[in-house]
Amino acid sequence: MEATTRAVLHDVRIAPRKVRVVVDLIRGKNAAEALTVLQFAEKRAAEPVRKLLDSAIHNAVNNHSMDADALYVSQVYVDQARTLKRWQPRAFGRATRILKKSSHVTLVLSVR
Repeated sequence: MEATTRAVLHDVRIAPRKVRVVVDLIRGKNAAEALTVLQFAEKRAAEPVRKLLDSAIHNAVNNHSMDADALYVSQVYVDQARTLKRWQPRAFGRATRILKKSSHVTLVLSVR
């Protein structure tokens, strides 16, 4: 059985389809390489995902005694979290619904 560690980020106030663009960049990559990719990605979702990856790496090293150089991103996926419903005033006294979506990000690191 291969050694893994998991980190979860709940309720990121960014829509899941926007976060998926960022996590697709790091899936399958070496942990150090993934950190570099996220550091220079020009997307708003890159910062919380980078912090999550950093936390997962530190958890793997400190809590599970894994080698930081052997870690890679084996799984990373985004699920939709709660949706905030808001109203936007429009012409002729109407109102339009605005859905502000949130995301849950799950990241699994494994040893190569």
